[in-house]
Amino acid sequence: MPEAPLLAPPVVLAPKRTRRRLPLLAIFALSWLALMLATALLADVIAPYAYTALDLRARLAPPIGFGGDLRHLLGTDELGRDVLARLIYSIRTSLLIAFGATLIGAAIGTSLGLLAAHFRGLVEQAVLALVDFSASLPFLILALSVLAFFGNSLGLFVALLGLHAWERYARIARGLAIGANAQGYAAAVRQLGATPWRIYGQHILPNIASTLIVSMTLAFPEIILLESGLSFLGLGVQPPETSLGSMVGYGREYLTRAPWILLAPASVIVITTFCVSALGDWLRDRLDPTLN
Repeated sequence: MPEAPLLAPPVVLAPKRTRRRLPLLAIFALSWLALMLATALLADVIAPYAYTALDLRARLAPPIGFGGDLRHLLGTDELGRDVLARLIYSIRTSLLIAFGATLIGAAIGTSLGLLAAHFRGLVEQAVLALVDFSASLPFLILALSVLAFFGNSLGLFVALLGLHAWERYARIARGLAIGANAQGYAAAVRQLGATPWRIYGQHILPNIASTLIVSMTLAFPEIILLESGLSFLGLGVQPPETSLGSMVGYGREYLTRAPWILLAPASVIVITTFCVSALGDWLRDRLDPTLN
């Protein structure tokens, strides 16, 4: 009898790994934020005039397209200062304040949260009591009191805004660190004789960093809006320095005669906060393993 032909084993094709494309909203948010960062870094190069340069003969000149000319693309304010130049320098100041305050708040909150998770007991109760006290205290009233009593400077202003929402990072870091300590990798590293600095700095913190980064992207627009509100009230950035909030504050008096003074910085504030929030939502979806 003829032998039956040997059948080749079936070939199993590995599924193709599809590359995730960035959504259009994330692309727009990243592009806008990159434009804002480039504007802040290159403000001295791309600004057409100094932000304090006066031209009284061209005061309240309209922007181009509304009767203006190429000398002042976005028009001028009540003192003849170029709105575009002031907007460029205001972006740099506002982003500097927002980045600095966000990093300060994240550093303070994360450090106290890890401290509470490590020592537990009395230290943890003291940190939680401080967190509850800070969360119950109206920050706007605290900011008004501190700025009115100590005066205003850019360093004090950034440090004060850094105290905003630090308790959010403390709660997140404490909860995630306690959960990480209960897992096997932290106990294994501890049994190998690693110091607490090594355990938290090289093992626990990198594993909880994604959640903290998302929290920072959510707190960043809050800092921008808070700085704008305080500058609008005259308690933020002081002349001759300028920021987005101070430009809105000065422009409110000329809203009917020269609305471009207020609309330009207000539009930047709205678009920037929207883009940071959208980027935070996208990062949360990408970094959260439960959503994959």
